[in-house]
Amino acid sequence: MLKIHQVFIIKFLLLFVGTLLITSLISYFALKNSIVEHNKTHLKNSIQIVDLGLDNVNNLDEYVSNIHKKTSLRTTIIDENGSILAESNADKAQMDNHLQRFEVMESNTKEYGYIIRYSNTVEADFLYVAKKIVYKNRDIYIRLSMSLAQIMDDFYSLWIKLLFIFIGILIIATIVSQKMSKKVVYDIEQITSYLDEISNKNYKAIIKTKYFYEFLQISLLLKNLVKKLSKNEKKKSKYMAKLRLVNRQKNDILSAISHEFKNPVASIMGYAQTIQDDSDMPKTVRDKFLLKISANGEKISKMLDRLTLSVKLENEDFAITKSEFDLKVLCDEVASNLESKYRDRKILLSVENITLFSDKTMLELALVNLVENALKYSSSDVFMELKNSVILVKDSGIGIKEDELQNVTKKFYRVDKNSWNNSMGLGLAMVSYILKLLGSSLTIESKFGHGSTFGFSIKEMLKS
Repeated sequence: MLKIHQVFIIKFLLLFVGTLLITSLISYFALKNSIVEHNKTHLKNSIQIVDLGLDNVNNLDEYVSNIHKKTSLRTTIIDENGSILAESNADKAQMDNHLQRFEVMESNTKEYGYIIRYSNTVEADFLYVAKKIVYKNRDIYIRLSMSLAQIMDDFYSLWIKLLFIFIGILIIATIVSQKMSKKVVYDIEQITSYLDEISNKNYKAIIKTKYFYEFLQISLLLKNLVKKLSKNEKKKSKYMAKLRLVNRQKNDILSAISHEFKNPVASIMGYAQTIQDDSDMPKTVRDKFLLKISANGEKISKMLDRLTLSVKLENEDFAITKSEFDLKVLCDEVASNLESKYRDRKILLSVENITLFSDKTMLELALVNLVENALKYSSSDVFMELKNSVILVKDSGIGIKEDELQNVTKKFYRVDKNSWNNSMGLGLAMVSYILKLLGSSLTIESKFGHGSTFGFSIKEMLKS
């Protein structure tokens, strides 16, 4: 299969040669006709000159002989019956009657008669021009003719020169087309090399076409296409990274749910199996085991409720209900409830009475999670205070490493990977979602080994 530059050069040369041949043929016939017409005019003018001096001529043979010597034209005088009165180049006695010759017959109806014909007498192609005139009160025909052999020899000589010129032009055209072909090949190689780089995802490859505007346009289109491919590749990479993250999160969810549900489910199954195996179990022990089963079932129910609430909050599929309430009263309730749960711990408050207009239930849930999170990860007292319209929950626990700060609000993320303490790592994630719904946001300050401070602004919740 031919390459594009080979097709280009072949078609270019075929077109050039075809054009040259057609031009040559047209030029050949046009030039030939031009030469014949020129000589025809010359013979007509010569007949008129011969006619001017013919009235004073008595010896026609001598007259036509002198004309031939001076002009090299064959001169023939024919009478009205077709007989030869004088002939410059042949024996008139041996010549046929010329009355039926075409040029003689045509001169009877036209001013001049002419024809190109092969002469058997002198054995050459001749151009004949004849005119009917009156000589000494009788009609005669003056016919001048000239051999076309020399004319055509000159014509062919000119044509051969032109042919060499055409061959020279063809050689130059071939050289030029080869150079153009090399330039075409260069630009094509640039494009193919660029496409090869792109196929290997090298979107920083460079293309430099420099000879043809069309290839430049193609290169610009390719560059625009590569920009789009590069952007799509980046989007694809981000999407794949996000997809991997989602898959990891799903695995974390399954792992967290599996781990958290394993203990209460195992406890339920253990107590139930014990009851089933011991039919003589005392009622007090049986009731105690049933209470344990109920408590673990309730724990599972609460876990599912927290997980459902977390999903709704994350998807913003939760409507808030605003009402007026006192912040100090709410904080006292949260502290009292958690102190009853963690009997050996103390929650210290420094919150003034201030009226808020927000969703009390959601704010309470956020405070409970923050304070309970502080209780779980510390062993000393926990502080709640209101400072410059910001609620702060402080502990002196293990703290959070700097590289983990950005992850603690993610679902199922836990600072201490080996301590599950009946939590699925949803607390801080839920707090972030809740505060977002309430028009605030969670801030975290922590120093590893020295404790943490969690806070959020209540400016958007203040009663206006």
